[in-house]
Amino acid sequence: MKSEIIKLLKKGDNAFISGQDISKRLGVTRSAIWKYVNSIRDDGYEIESVSNKGYRLISSPDILTLEEIEPYLKTNFIGRNIIHFNSIESTNSIAKKLGDSSEVSGSIVIAEEQTNGRGRLGRSWISPKHKGIWMSILLKPDLNPIDAVNLTQTAAAAIVKATEELGIKTLVKWPNDIVINNKKVSGILTEMNAELTRINYVVVGLGINVNIDEWEFPEDIKDTATSLKTYTNSSINRQELTAKILNSFEELYTKFIDENNIQASINICRENSAVIGKDIIIINGEKNIEAHVLDIDNRGRLLVEYTNGRQEYIISGEVSIRGKANYI
Repeated sequence: MKSEIIKLLKKGDNAFISGQDISKRLGVTRSAIWKYVNSIRDDGYEIESVSNKGYRLISSPDILTLEEIEPYLKTNFIGRNIIHFNSIESTNSIAKKLGDSSEVSGSIVIAEEQTNGRGRLGRSWISPKHKGIWMSILLKPDLNPIDAVNLTQTAAAAIVKATEELGIKTLVKWPNDIVINNKKVSGILTEMNAELTRINYVVVGLGINVNIDEWEFPEDIKDTATSLKTYTNSSINRQELTAKILNSFEELYTKFIDENNIQASINICRENSAVIGKDIIIINGEKNIEAHVLDIDNRGRLLVEYTNGRQEYIISGEVSIRGKANYI
C-alpha cells in the first residue's frame, strides 16, 4: 500500500491529492491513508499535508527502492521485483535463500547498508549506509553450469556500460573487479546452486563504491580502493546508476541466454581491460607466478604468457591476479 501511495504522490507532479481521492483509488479508509503517509514520512519522504487540499510530495529520500529506481528503469524483468532492506548482513545471503524458494528470476535484493558484505575468497567488503550500491541479482537461467562463469563478465560489462553513460571511464580487472586509476571501485561475487547439468539458481552480487568519501576508507585499503565520488569530485545519483546497471545487464544477459551470444559482454571486457598487455602476479593458492597478459579469448578466458615463454588460458575463478607494481 505504501508503494501505491508513493506512486500516486509522484504522479501528482507537485500538486495536492486529496485523501478522499487516494482513498477511493486504493480502496482503503482515509484514516488508513493518514497512517500510511506517516509511515512513508518515517522512510524519509517529505510530504506536505493541508486541510481541504490533501497531500503533496515535496522531496524523496536517497534510497534504492523500486519506487525511486523505476523512473530510470527500462527493463522487462531484471529489477522489476526489488526486495529492499535498510540494513542486512549480506545481499547475497538473502538472495540465495530466495533462490531456494519460488522467487522469480530477475529479482533484486538491495540494501542501503551491509554489515557483513563479502567478496571473493571470503574477503570482507565495506558497505556503508547510503554510500554505495549493494545488490544481488537472482537468476534462474537455462544454462549449463560450466557456462555460468560468464555471468560475472556479463555483470562487469554492464557496470562498465552504465558508468560510461555517466561519463565515467572504468576498466575491468579480470575477472570480477572494476577499477579506476588502478584502484578498485566495484567487485562482483557470483555464486551458484546447481546439479551436474542443471542450474537451480545463480546469484550475482555487485558492490559499487558510489559516494564514499576518500577519508572514509579504512587505512588497510585506502591505497587500493576508491569511489565514483572520489574520482569525479561530485556526488552520483545512486538511483539512476542502479537502473543503468540493471538496464545494461538485462540487455547483455538476454543476448547470452536467449541468443547464445556472450561475445557482446566479452568484447566490452576486452576493450575495457585493465590487464591486457600488463605484467601481473597470478596468485594460485600459496603460489605467486609472474606472467604477461596477452588477451581475453572468446570464451572469456585470460591468455597469459609466463616468463619461460609458456602460454596458458586461465579460467575465471581459478586464481586471483595482482599488478606487479600496485593493485593493477
